[in-house]
Amino acid sequence: MAGPSVELSPVIAASTHWLSRAYPAGTPDTITHTLSELQARQAVTVAAWLRYPTEMDAALVAIAGPGGSAVLDWRVGSEPDDEEAEEEGWRTWVDEVVVSWAACLLANPMLARRGVDAVAAAIPPSRDERPRPLPRRAGGLPNEFRRLLDPDDRDRDAAVLLRHPDLLEPVASMHRDTLHYLLGVEQVEHAV
Repeated sequence: MAGPSVELSPVIAASTHWLSRAYPAGTPDTITHTLSELQARQAVTVAAWLRYPTEMDAALVAIAGPGGSAVLDWRVGSEPDDEEAEEEGWRTWVDEVVVSWAACLLANPMLARRGVDAVAAAIPPSRDERPRPLPRRAGGLPNEFRRLLDPDDRDRDAAVLLRHPDLLEPVASMHRDTLHYLLGVEQVEHAV
């Protein structure tokens, strides 16, 4: 499992930025925006690690590029006025599949748990004797994904658009079947 590969950093950052812009926080204040973005980042991170499971996969996407946000932009009606503008360059690092899978994880808590469990099971134990930066919780779930798996009331309020299954459906439906196949899920009911 690629896990915390630095090669995936641009993909994770751009895909998180795209989700945060397409499904903004419930209110414009900084804390709400940050809480919403943290949830998006956790979902995108899990999706990226599932999509690029080896260091070689992560290195290849860094070389070839993930494809960009054009189809996603069109799908949700958020196409930029000028795609060639310098400030829109981040869009080339958005991965359509990663964003779609992240939307699936955000909309469905059971699927999010399965995704995090798959990632946690695939990351090899550390080779050195230093402890992990964030210890694992009981049940083997990393603390780094708490906001994705167990959002509190503030998290839910901050990400009301980001976690709304109906609003996420146009994006989530794009690659949901592949994620279900990958996680061994036959039928997942939408849970809020």
